[in-house]
Amino acid sequence: MNKFVIAFALSFVTFHTQAQTFDACVASLRQNAIAQGISPGTLDAAFKDIESDETVLKSYDYQPEFRTPIWDYLAGLVDDERVADGQAKLKEWSKTLAEAEQKYGVDRHTIVAVWGVESNFGRIQGTRELVRSLTTLVCANKRQAFFKGELLATLKIVQSGDIPLQGLVGSWAGAFGQTQFMPTTYQRIAVDFDGDGKRDIVNSVPDALGSTANYLKQSGWISGANWGYEVQLPAGYAGASGRTARHPLSHFTKLGVKPIKSGQAVPAETTQAALLLPAGANGPAFIVFRNFDAIYSYNAAESYALSIAHLADRLRGGGRFATPWPTDDAGISRAERREVQQRLVDRGYDIGEIDGMIGAKSRAAINEFQTAAGMKADGRAGQRLLQALRAPKAK
Repeated sequence: MNKFVIAFALSFVTFHTQAQTFDACVASLRQNAIAQGISPGTLDAAFKDIESDETVLKSYDYQPEFRTPIWDYLAGLVDDERVADGQAKLKEWSKTLAEAEQKYGVDRHTIVAVWGVESNFGRIQGTRELVRSLTTLVCANKRQAFFKGELLATLKIVQSGDIPLQGLVGSWAGAFGQTQFMPTTYQRIAVDFDGDGKRDIVNSVPDALGSTANYLKQSGWISGANWGYEVQLPAGYAGASGRTARHPLSHFTKLGVKPIKSGQAVPAETTQAALLLPAGANGPAFIVFRNFDAIYSYNAAESYALSIAHLADRLRGGGRFATPWPTDDAGISRAERREVQQRLVDRGYDIGEIDGMIGAKSRAAINEFQTAAGMKADGRAGQRLLQALRAPKAK
């Protein structure tokens, strides 16, 4: 038997064994769901022809909030395009947002900022089937207890009839809807804000916005307070920093930490605050308060919370951060990312769809271009790459 035949036979055995293991896992999940009151009919529909999704496992191992430089992360999430879109949404949904402010005490700019970052105002809600994604994660032993709870919650949503099975698509981790709730969060927090008798955060903008406001309120949002502000550090600052290193604001004031903008609304000196240095002491620095933690609870990453807070400020009419990021190769906006992709296509590279999202194909093309241009081949789309692509082709 030659090596090719042996390799094929081994791969077939491995695939067959994995399929058997996955099927056994699904059978066990069905029994657990039935024990929690999920009907056989709901389970038949949810698990029909289900297979493991290997792309979910790849996404589990790559999460941009924790891998992407913060200047890249914010450049794509808080750009002029999203600010303009957000301001248009503030006008379009002003009545709904006013009602949400009145009922939950959360300002409209923060609600719309969450909407913008989570789904680009409902345009990008994810395409993966929640049941398949969550079943894949459970059966691959990825935080099994957590994802099992999310899967059972998804099945209960299907059974409730609030959102049909085909509408339950979202991210690889199970977040769904216009403001990307996890299924258990949906069960606890989602509200019927349009009064039609259903809690539909997929198709109803009012339900999504009202549910987001309710989430932030339940997470400890303080009405009328700000999330924080950019500050200037004294030379050689070596004091406390980090979101959980809480002290009275007076502690930081005595150390010489000052708001950058004159006239900045400053809470009482007794207010608990923390100093955030997302790129170290040489980058932008922020004093943050309780409302920053409420945003952070939505998705436990400081870069994520800062993007929401900054977008909310931009929607209020605020400007960019005063202190530049400590890099000589700044991040690029979505419009600039689309330009990168178009210029790569013009040079004959295959990047797939020109959508401003730097995925695997775009990174591979960037890497190839960088190698040919004598640049560091890291697959990253930054200002240096953009300028290189804008330069005339060598003849």
